[in-house]
Amino acid sequence: MNKVFLSFFTLCSLSLFSQNATITGKILDEKTATPLIAATLLAGGEGTVTDLEGQFNLKLAPGTYELAASYVGYETSKMTITLGQGESKYLEIRLMESMNILETATVTSGKHEVALGEVTVSLDVIKPALIASTNQNSLSGLLEKVPGVSMIGDQANIRGGSGFSYGAGSRVLLLVDDIPIYQADSGFPQWSDVPLENIEQVEVVKGAASALYGSSALNGIINVRTAYAKSKPETMIAPFFTIYDSPKNEILKWWDSPPNTSGISVSHRRKMGKLDLVLGGNYYHNNPVDEGSSSRRGRANISLRYRISDRLSIGANANMNKSKGHSFFYWYGLDSLYRAGTALSNSNNLRYNIDPFVTYFDKGNNRHKLLGRFFSVANNTGSSSVDQSQISDVYYGEYQFQRKMKKLGLVATAGGVYFGTRVKAPLYGNNTFTSRNLAAYLQIDKKFFEKLTVSAGLRFEDNTVFVPERLTYPNDTILTKDYYEDGKIHESKPVLRVGANYQVSPKTFVRASWGQGYRFPTIAEKFIYTYFGATPIVPNFNLQSETGWTTEIGIKQGFKVSGFNGFVDVAAFWMEYQDMMEFSLVLDQGIAFQSQNIGDTRIKGFEVGVQGFGKLFGLPTTILAGYTFIDPKFKEFGWDLPDDSRGRTNAINSSICYQDDDPDKEKCINVLKYRYRHTLKFDVETNINNLSIGLVANYNSFMENIDALFETPLLTNPNGEDIGLKEWRQAHNSGDVAFSARAGYQITKEIKASFIVNNLLNREYSTRPGTLESPRNFTLRLDFKF
Repeated sequence: MNKVFLSFFTLCSLSLFSQNATITGKILDEKTATPLIAATLLAGGEGTVTDLEGQFNLKLAPGTYELAASYVGYETSKMTITLGQGESKYLEIRLMESMNILETATVTSGKHEVALGEVTVSLDVIKPALIASTNQNSLSGLLEKVPGVSMIGDQANIRGGSGFSYGAGSRVLLLVDDIPIYQADSGFPQWSDVPLENIEQVEVVKGAASALYGSSALNGIINVRTAYAKSKPETMIAPFFTIYDSPKNEILKWWDSPPNTSGISVSHRRKMGKLDLVLGGNYYHNNPVDEGSSSRRGRANISLRYRISDRLSIGANANMNKSKGHSFFYWYGLDSLYRAGTALSNSNNLRYNIDPFVTYFDKGNNRHKLLGRFFSVANNTGSSSVDQSQISDVYYGEYQFQRKMKKLGLVATAGGVYFGTRVKAPLYGNNTFTSRNLAAYLQIDKKFFEKLTVSAGLRFEDNTVFVPERLTYPNDTILTKDYYEDGKIHESKPVLRVGANYQVSPKTFVRASWGQGYRFPTIAEKFIYTYFGATPIVPNFNLQSETGWTTEIGIKQGFKVSGFNGFVDVAAFWMEYQDMMEFSLVLDQGIAFQSQNIGDTRIKGFEVGVQGFGKLFGLPTTILAGYTFIDPKFKEFGWDLPDDSRGRTNAINSSICYQDDDPDKEKCINVLKYRYRHTLKFDVETNINNLSIGLVANYNSFMENIDALFETPLLTNPNGEDIGLKEWRQAHNSGDVAFSARAGYQITKEIKASFIVNNLLNREYSTRPGTLESPRNFTLRLDFKF
């Protein structure tokens, strides 16, 4: 009897299975016919995601269904379909890119696609059109457009979380295609390495992100996502030429013929069967207004991706940057602001990276990724008296697993990371350092009631630096066993983050987040010995890691006015750092700079941003604008504190704090160094038929506090004269505003000409003490696209 029942049950099951219908097909981009990978198809509570070819296969019982195809950044496509027993249907579904800016696809906040409106942190997205229209030649210039981001020298500073670190250590992590890229010794990014000619978009995360990306993401992340080939081949060529006007103060002009800058960018993208190919290159020649300074660089890059099957793809990206140049650190004097006050630093550098990767979707549609990077740097840098050369290698490997559970509204991402370095340089005791970072992370994103998104992440970091037995400095030989008995520095630490985003209405999103940050000292900060002008920079073997946390609440309100689609974003934030690392003046080794733990700090403030595109008054227009206020303070600060306290040392090193017997002592204001309390960014462009017109305005309030040494007679030019920085700052203490304007004309479908005027009013201003920004300059650029 049991055998009969079992046979009957088996036959019924086979019969039912054979009655299922099958839907197969592809989900593509409507304009380009590019396959959309990991797009979602839902019907009657069942669902699937597309593979690497954009293909799907979904089995359903016979019946009538509402089919919904969706992809982040695209309009959802819905259709009604009726399926009979055993029926097979093939569908090609084309999705239209969403015109709602809140639907812009982002990946940095959670390592998977999330609509901009639904992220739980402050995140800005910059598209490549802004690179072309403003003729940016380095990522640093593009970042100046982002509200809340300032560049102090080449140091990225997000909402005042960083100051100026003289090229060593960064609290903002630069990623290219989700992988960190910075020099092994200094932890510092080289913005000119980023292939601007092949960018899909740039995502800027504001606030601690160490829980996903580790050390150096203490203050935020800049993630550059490079472009892939579309269905149609595409070639772009863009030469430009810039000429500099005379400064408003004619006494500063040292040249007879105008300084100039020129360059050209090229890129080519195409599909060849299952192979995607992207090629790019850039040449840049700069003869600036800074006397004796010049630079040449050439960059070449290639990206390859091959789809072995509908589930497996492999590829590799490579980038090389060769540069040569001369520069100085601060000016000569008040009547020679474009002349060198220090010996020229000469550089001849070669940097390249090779990034292999593998992506695999298993039968359960779980994603497995293997990411790698080998990054090699050979910097032949220094002056006639100081050798600052170094050779370093970075070895990076990451395995990442991601599972999307559509029925539960949950995405789980987990992975492991290996980050190894090897550094050799005269700067670091003329010896070789190696280091190893091991990390594991877990990120959970869960959606409740189709309205509430909750995100939580955990990362565990394990850092080890293997220290040579002997370090030979110009004035001493150090036996490191006196500081590190086992010949290494080792530290482990977990970091956490949580966040939530609630969709109040179709265009209103409220968010809140809290995240920890962590940064392990770089080799440069701990072991460097070199010179800044005539002032030595000395090692600090006792330097400790810095930690911190960031919290914020914000609201993103979308709007549509006629044909213009945009949003207003308002955020209030609070950041605290423990044992913050900064270079400070020390007196126990003569007069010298040293990276020190300056104590605990607190930065709070708010930010208002506006972004949008569409037709405004009947004209296609784009707007990117924002205002940021910060209140950055030392937790310990003042002359009246004990002599050996961090707070008193902070006051001694501050240019706004003086120890006098009269009311001047009241001028000792507690504010962190190299910060702007107020910043305002504005960029608008509108189109009238084939003509485009743009206007830019950037305002920075006065930088109230810098290193005290900069404003003393100790900072001198080669003739031993005061460079006049204090006097210059006293005369320019009301903040800086700079305007730029641009116009472009679409000559044909393939050719566009642009004319750009930077520093339109020819204002004399500085963004980093000791250097003056360029006077008014004019750029002609041609863009060929075919």
